[in-house]
Amino acid sequence: MKIVYKETFVQRLEKQLRFIAIDNPSAAKRFKKDLIEKIKKIPDNPKIYRKSIYFEDESIRDFIFKGYTIVFRINNQQIEIFGFLKFQQDPTD
Repeated sequence: MKIVYKETFVQRLEKQLRFIAIDNPSAAKRFKKDLIEKIKKIPDNPKIYRKSIYFEDESIRDFIFKGYTIVFRINNQQIEIFGFLKFQQDPTD
């Protein structure tokens, strides 16, 4: 499966990386590197990630990484990475 990074994800990630880099540029680089490595593993088994708490759609999943939620859609033969936000508990809990 191919991974497609949507503009919304890229913009939000870059904004967070700039914020992290204010205090620690090397931490920002490490965060990005580690995140991309984990994202590259999603196509191996995308359905192991929980159904998104933000959408009522089985094809949209949440991947939690260091307190952030990366939201992606399983779409035909590709994974669309489109959301990046601070992790929030399931509102029904």
